[in-house]
Amino acid sequence: MNEALICYCTCPDAPTARRIANILVGEGLAACVAIVPGLTSVYRWQGVVESADEVLLMVKTDRAHYPALEQAVRREHPYELPEVVAVSIAAGSPQYLTWLHASLH
Repeated sequence: MNEALICYCTCPDAPTARRIANILVGEGLAACVAIVPGLTSVYRWQGVVESADEVLLMVKTDRAHYPALEQAVRREHPYELPEVVAVSIAAGSPQYLTWLHASLH
């Protein structure tokens, strides 16, 4: 079975997060997207330490769908350089992982 992933992506606000989540699930690139509000990010951008209130997307997908998912996020995201990083799901409920894979197109 294809490797399951969780992708993280920060968004500037809830409407942007919901729009991107709906696109990813609607296009079959994600089985599920959890939207987590209340995130504060501290980061270095163009040599300056910045901070921003953001909303986190936790996107459940697989390795085969990751390239198209990243492309969709980059296309739809308002940031010049959106965060799109993925980590492998080392273990999970077999039933959940079966559902995850079956939900992708």
